[in-house]
Amino acid sequence: MAVKRPTLAQLDEIASDFGMHLSESQLATYDTLLQSSFDAYDVVDALPDYVPLVTYPRTPGYRPSGEENKYGAWYVKTTIEGKPGGKLAGKTVVLKDNVCLAGVPMMNGASTLEGYMPNIDATVVTRLLDAGATIVGKATCEYFCFSGGSHTSAPMPVHNPYRYGYSAGGSSSGSAALVGAGEVDLAIGGDQGGSIRMPASFCGVYGMKATHGLVPYTGVAPIELTIDHTGPMTSTVTDNALMLEVLAGPDGLDPRQHAGRTAQPYTELMLGGVKGLKIAIVTEGFGWPKSDGASDAKVREAAAHFTALGASVTEVSIPMHRIGASIWMPIAAEGGTQQMMKDNGHGFNWKGLYVTSMIDFHASWRQRADQLSDTLKATMILGEYFIRHYRGRYYAKAQNLSRQLALAYNTVFADYDLLLMPTVPMTATPLPKADATIEEIMERAYETLPNTAPFDVTGHPALNVPCGMLDGLPVGMMLVGKLWDEATIYRAAYAFEQSGDWKKR
Repeated sequence: MAVKRPTLAQLDEIASDFGMHLSESQLATYDTLLQSSFDAYDVVDALPDYVPLVTYPRTPGYRPSGEENKYGAWYVKTTIEGKPGGKLAGKTVVLKDNVCLAGVPMMNGASTLEGYMPNIDATVVTRLLDAGATIVGKATCEYFCFSGGSHTSAPMPVHNPYRYGYSAGGSSSGSAALVGAGEVDLAIGGDQGGSIRMPASFCGVYGMKATHGLVPYTGVAPIELTIDHTGPMTSTVTDNALMLEVLAGPDGLDPRQHAGRTAQPYTELMLGGVKGLKIAIVTEGFGWPKSDGASDAKVREAAAHFTALGASVTEVSIPMHRIGASIWMPIAAEGGTQQMMKDNGHGFNWKGLYVTSMIDFHASWRQRADQLSDTLKATMILGEYFIRHYRGRYYAKAQNLSRQLALAYNTVFADYDLLLMPTVPMTATPLPKADATIEEIMERAYETLPNTAPFDVTGHPALNVPCGMLDGLPVGMMLVGKLWDEATIYRAAYAFEQSGDWKKR
């Protein structure tokens, strides 16, 4: 079928948008000259869209309600059996609903994407199934993943499994809640500003944002190429390490990845203990304006426990950490507005797998923009203002500054093996009421990310480790490692986990 040719009026509109002033005869000349180019589009249109084959049988599933979905954490339940045997045999896994699962509905938390049915499996899906896992459904996530709280998803808010009416964190809200509640063994989350680690902290689970590019992002709804991460959320360190062994390594389809960076035997390497490890407590990770002093104290108690386990623990100052989230902001706001929204999720200028079905369906947001969440609307307005009036200058400057931020951390890593700080400044906060003000909605969405967002910018691996309870709610400690050194993070996390029940600390 031939692509639709433009009218002269459409060509004139496009030219005008570029500031060009063409006469009617000029437009007619361009129209004639472009016909052979349109013919090339006809050729492309007639060819197949080569995407990976879907091999594991599945059904679309169903949307659970009532007691079957008491936390609001399930979007769809289904059952897809993986290969017999394998590292993950017998393990149940739920996918964040920004992950393509062919033949199963996906809405990425957004009313404007509701009804979309992916035609491919994300690489992480295939790897999980090849390793013997059973995929049991899709987990609710926040509206296009733009919230650190669990109150913006179009289906419903997600409740904390430790206290109903409180946030599960975001944007991988359902993934964290389902693992924290014990309804699934494993989950896939996504992280652009802390969206694996923040909900992991609120829900008392282990959430790993591996080094940028270690886990293929192919087939996961993009936000911004330079900060997109996907990865494991689990109730134990062993499961987390095992899951990363399955997920990690290049797939040849993701431009975020680096050739030669493959999975390591993390479940073996984590057994080395912490004796001799040098851990740096980052002063600037504590005492934020929104920090809960009691929560900060719990993390410091956990840090002191590493000394008893044989590690050397020292407090260090990294002043630039305090502005890491500020450097992140132009990248997330301008980059996300451009790629995820204006460019319909995928954009241009990179080689890899483009999910054309998602591009087509997602583009309809323009006709329903009033339905977007307040968090997304505000971010888009911010991002577009700076794109239009400052030509992308601050996005570019933030990317340049990201190298200085990475250098600040790497300078400390020259003498230390791990950085330690609170994952988020507080324990889970109450969910905003249905009639909450925009101010409260925005505050609950972004108060959680000052410690997590900087490491999306620099790409360093970081893991939330549940380290204690405060008034019945989990407290999270974040361990940050050198680039590509997830193994050392797991060593420390495993030693801490095995030394005692974190729920009794």
